[in-house]
Parts: sequence; structure tokens; C-alpha cells
Amino acid sequence: MSPGSRGSSSPDDELRLPRPPGFLRRFWGRHPVFADILTALICLTFSLVPATSFTDRIDDAVGVGRLWATTAPIVMVVVVLGCASLLVRRRYPTLVFVGAVAVALAYLLAPAPTGGPMLGIAAYTLAVHRSARACLIGVAVAFGTIAALVAGLAFTGMIGPMIAWNALVGEGLSALIGALIGTNVGNRHRYVAALIDRSRQLVVERDQQARLAAASERDRIARELHDIVAHSLTVMVALAEGVAASSDIDRARPGATAIASTGREALSDMRATLGILREDDAAPLAPLARDTTADTVDSARAAGFDATLTISGDRPELSSAVQLAISRIVQEGVTNAMRHARGAERIDVRVGYRPHAVEVDIVDDGEPVASSTTSPSGYGLRGLRERVVLAGGAVTAGPGSARGWRVHAVIPLEQENHDR
Repeated sequence: MSPGSRGSSSPDDELRLPRPPGFLRRFWGRHPVFADILTALICLTFSLVPATSFTDRIDDAVGVGRLWATTAPIVMVVVVLGCASLLVRRRYPTLVFVGAVAVALAYLLAPAPTGGPMLGIAAYTLAVHRSARACLIGVAVAFGTIAALVAGLAFTGMIGPMIAWNALVGEGLSALIGALIGTNVGNRHRYVAALIDRSRQLVVERDQQARLAAASERDRIARELHDIVAHSLTVMVALAEGVAASSDIDRARPGATAIASTGREALSDMRATLGILREDDAAPLAPLARDTTADTVDSARAAGFDATLTISGDRPELSSAVQLAISRIVQEGVTNAMRHARGAERIDVRVGYRPHAVEVDIVDDGEPVASSTTSPSGYGLRGLRERVVLAGGAVTAGPGSARGWRVHAVIPLEQENHDR
């Protein structure tokens, strides 16, 4: 596939960059000082040569020669200074345009119609290096000034009609052509500059979005790993303590089997969670959202707790986010009860499916240790709240009405019903 085809995945094709300039334009762009010097020399040549060719063609009988001998140095100095100002045309385009108008007015002192490209180059410079609006105003003011002065000199008989028409038509056309070309080139330069600036902003925004996405993904992985590792290790520790306390090998064998089973499930969940870190396209982008509520209660029961699970209402079809939230809520609540509730013997888990929401309650009968379960530096209840908020719900945790600790969460189902 060719580099310029639609299927190319190069950055230049994705950004749709404008066509690169040709050799001459690249040369002028890389050597602006040389370009300005050459422009000033060409303008000086085409401006001074006509002005110095009147000596053999003037009529001494009417005193034109004597008058030109007086005004010629003034015209030459104005033309030289005006052309020299082109060397700074990129930095001071307005000053250069004013100098070009002065050169056009100086040509009125010549004994015959003459002119030069100075006003056209200045109009081009004003449009490219300032703005099209500034160029339009400048050309209008310049033409008005030239027209007023020409009308006054022609009315008093100081200049002939040919000089007057040459000043109006010649300088007007030169300024108009320079303004049109400069407006086209200047607008293109400004458009390309705007595109480049916008592309830089998009790159910055893309990097910011990537960093935010990476931070969010790290938080999500941390929550998943905490839920998996904390619950599994808590169950395994409780089972291991039971096995160690038993001297009967036959009675200890089920506990050891449960430890191995819990470890295998934890490894499976960790592989699914960490799969997103692989570059393989076949890796899952999110942990498997299976219903582990019953497994969590069974593991607490195997660890020696009187754990119960009560489900009420008709279970609707749930999205993966809501199902995962329910499973993790139960897992975190049961894990906290097993780890932190001193003297807890009973853990009641209730999941109620309502028409518009799912309610989850985890209640134990132990003595809670608030500093352990609500520590701002841990991932327990903080990660649980973040998970429920992402699902559009709310969660509360605190001491129960009589004894123990209660975790209560409500997850709305409006989005689920709308999707179906």
C-alpha cells in the first residue's frame, strides 16, 4: 500500500498535514534575510532606473530641466530610503507601507510619468505580516491620499494629466495586486499556523487524557486486586487457623481442600484482572463479572462463621458493571466482618431486587474496629464507595442498630431497564 493511501497509519496521514512547499518556497523560508535583501535590491533597481532616465528627454524650454535638477535628489533619497526599509518589512510592515506611499508621492515630482513596485510589495507585506483588514485599510488610505494630492497638483497645473493618471492607475493597480496576493498568502499562512496550534493542543489533550485514563485504570486494578487478595487471604488465614487447631487429620482435610480451592479462585481472578496489562489483543479488557455472592458466603461459612444469604425479589438481567459491584460489595463486607469484627460469629447477607434498584446489606454481630475499616489510607471501604458511585449508586457503612457493623448499598436499575 502506498504511503499516501487511505490505509496508511503514519502520523502525517492521520493529522492531514498540508502539502509541503516546493524547493523555492522552502529556500525563501529558510533564508528570510537573503530574501529581504534581494527584494530590496530588485525594488531599488526598478525604481531608480526610470527616475534617472529623464535627463535626455526633458524640455529645458519650459524650465522642466531646471526644476528636475532641484527635485531629483529628493526623489532619489526618498526612493533609496523606501527600498532600504524593505529590509525590516517583516518586523515593521506598517512603517514600510508608509514609506512606500512616500515613494509614490515623490514620483509626482518627476518630469514624466514613472513608478515602481514599492507600493505593491508594501501592500503584500502588510497583508502577510499584519492582517488582511490592516492591508485593506492601508490601501484605502494610501489611494485616498494619492488621489487628493494628485487632484490638487493637477488643478494648479503643477503636474500634467499623464503624470496624474499614471499615479492614480499605476500605483492603484500595483497596490491592489499586491494586496490580493498578500491576502491570499497571509490567510494561508495564518490558517496553517492555526492548524499547527490546534494540533499541538490536541496532542496535549491526548496526553492528558492518556494520563487520566492510566490513573483511572491503576485505581481500578488496585480496587480489584484488593478485593481479590484481601478476601481470599482472609478466608485462607481463617481456614489455616482452623486446620492448625485440629489434631484430627480427617477433620482438617476439608479445610485444607477449601484453602487450595480459595487460592485457585484467587489466582484465576487475578489473571483476569491483570490480563488488561498484556499487549495481546485477546486479553480481556475488564475482570470477569461473574456472580460470586454465594461463593463468598460459602467461604465465610467454611471459615467457621454462621453466614447466611437471603435473596428477595425477581432478579433482572444485570449489566456487568452492576453485577460486579454487587459481588464486590458482598465480598468486601464479608471480608471486613471476618477480619475486623471482634467476636463475630454471624454474618447475614441480604440482596433485594426491587423494581428500580438493588439493595445489598451485610450485617455482623461482632464488635467493629472503626479505625481499621474506615482508614482513609486503605482500599477497603474507599474502593467500595468508588465502585458503587461508578455504578450510579450509594453506599453507607457504620455500626448496626444493636450490635455489629452494617454495610448498606443501593444501586439503581434505571439504566438497565432503559438499555433493555
